[in-house]
Amino acid sequence: MAHEASIKVEIPSRLEELWELSPHLPSPQRLNAAFDSIAVSSFPPLGEAKVIEIASDASIAEAVQILARNNVLSAPVRDVEAPDDASWIDRYIGIVEFAGIILWLLQQSGVSSPKASAKLENLQAAALASSGSFGRTAVPEPYPPEVLESDFFEELTSSSCYNQSKVKDIVGSFRWAPFLPVQKSDTLLTVLLLLSNYHMKSLPVVESGRAEIQGLITQSAVVHVLSQCIGIPWFDSLGKLSLAQLGLPSTTSAKMLKIVEDEPVLRAFRVMRYHNVGGLPVITKSDNKPIGNISIRDVRFLLTAPQVYKSHRTITAKDFLQVTKSILQKDQPSSPILHPVIVCTSSERLQDVISKLDRARIHRIYVVDKHGHLEGVVTLRDIISKFVDEPPGYFGDFFAGVVPATRTCKV
Repeated sequence: MAHEASIKVEIPSRLEELWELSPHLPSPQRLNAAFDSIAVSSFPPLGEAKVIEIASDASIAEAVQILARNNVLSAPVRDVEAPDDASWIDRYIGIVEFAGIILWLLQQSGVSSPKASAKLENLQAAALASSGSFGRTAVPEPYPPEVLESDFFEELTSSSCYNQSKVKDIVGSFRWAPFLPVQKSDTLLTVLLLLSNYHMKSLPVVESGRAEIQGLITQSAVVHVLSQCIGIPWFDSLGKLSLAQLGLPSTTSAKMLKIVEDEPVLRAFRVMRYHNVGGLPVITKSDNKPIGNISIRDVRFLLTAPQVYKSHRTITAKDFLQVTKSILQKDQPSSPILHPVIVCTSSERLQDVISKLDRARIHRIYVVDKHGHLEGVVTLRDIISKFVDEPPGYFGDFFAGVVPATRTCKV
């Protein structure tokens, strides 16, 4: 628990000291100055936990199992051909994540089963016909019925494409999943900006001259640090404001991507990938009330738990929630997915919403009206962005050699 103590003492108290040193600055610049004076090395370490890595010669099937077993969305890929004395810059070749794996699989037409191959081709044709150019806001039309049937997943997971292709074949194929580490000498301002404005989900921490990744900073870890700052004057300048006063939710119900309970669950994953979002609310058909959440992480159940697709010929969003909960009750009884959907109202204070997100260990919270109808969504990224402003020219050549995620994506 030493790292937990360091959160409660080192960063919050240091931020308070730095806040008091610059009373002449406006609040946004004052916070920026404080975050920019704290090095990444001050961030609590992982303790005894190790960063999960995937070998470049692992199969796609093995990568899915590793991600699912460790309950992580993504992992750095270690180049097995790198020499033992290689530094981190030569040791790691990218990031692999569930969303990238699914997209890659759906783009492959050379599946061993002709039937599955034909279904994949139909799927790609439907995607092209309904989506047009990338970046449109329209939600794609549902999949053709044949690719929503249970045998589609069974054939996909038994294909040579899934079981024999290597992770190195897909790393670097997707602009939105670069290997973008931060150095221990970088500052928390850099971290917060990358996790908000630049839409990174997590940041590997490296050290010059060292071979291995030293740690990982996630959006959840940053929000946990913020939760430990509740009650400190610098935090209260924002924390006591309501979501509505802060302009949240920025994504309202009319513009939100969502899935109705009786729609095929595969459509949810397709919409998430098409629009670069990390999760969707499942809503009731009759009154637009959220009854659950499906995230891109949950695609692991379609690839690793045959009972999900063998139980239902066409898997609806509601079916999917029920079946995955039954699996988790046995394997991960403390999983946040087993809890009722977490909601808040726009009149709630930011600090209370942060506490809810931190306690439940979730990445988004749905905003509802007094009758429980969906009004919008607030993500960890939304919250982090309220604490920092990017100074002009701040990053300079920081992104040289990598391609960061586009600033228009929403995960």
